[in-house]
Amino acid sequence: MTMAWFKKRKKLDDTSLKYGVGLVTFTDPTGQISEQFKTVRTNIQFSSVGKDLSSVLFTSSEPSEGKSTVSNNMAVTWADQGTKVVLVDADLRRPTVHKSFSVHNRAGLTNYLSQAMDLDEVIQPTIVENLDVITSGPVPPNPAELLGSDRVQLLMNELNEKYDLIIFDAPPVNTVTDSQLLAARTDGTILVVPQGIADKNGVRRAKQLLETVHANILGAVMNRVTAQKSEGYYGGSYYGGNYGGYYGADGK
Repeated sequence: MTMAWFKKRKKLDDTSLKYGVGLVTFTDPTGQISEQFKTVRTNIQFSSVGKDLSSVLFTSSEPSEGKSTVSNNMAVTWADQGTKVVLVDADLRRPTVHKSFSVHNRAGLTNYLSQAMDLDEVIQPTIVENLDVITSGPVPPNPAELLGSDRVQLLMNELNEKYDLIIFDAPPVNTVTDSQLLAARTDGTILVVPQGIADKNGVRRAKQLLETVHANILGAVMNRVTAQKSEGYYGGSYYGGNYGGYYGADGK
């Protein structure tokens, strides 16, 4: 991997941490990219027909691969169709949801999981109809311990009573165990795979780590794709296609 590659990744990481991610599905709801997110939403819904899909986790293999951009825009897309959605920032080490939706992060998920606050105290409305968020809250000294606690299941039970869909913006799989802990509890997990940035072996390792905890991997969303590079990428495996393309775990 070249120095230019590392600089590109660091720039993406610094920008999202400082400003949040772009909500193109809100600012340009009829644009081409927004339509692609709608297609991803439809494909996910079809891939889970006959199954209860009340919670979805978005993650990636490594940092700065677009999982927050995809999860946040998918939350808006689901809310736009009338689904009552809550987006939970479970990236307790490098949170961005509060920046993306211009809400405070004085209290959030960590306050609830540490039993310092009740659920209603950490839920915040957004400018998007049908969409609420739970920000990360103050960075804790023990993120994995909090996300592995029984309090997480209580959170999901309470949220299921209030919302149609819970979306988790989770940390990268290969860097910390947080996503594995959450994926074991959610109805479905989706890997975000950026072309030209994601490492093939890294993606395979992330998939294996998720399978270790029996996560229900619904598929992958490939982003940052150019038409010239899409053909044959990842050696013909199911990680390939146009920007925003969705690929189910069966390769479709």
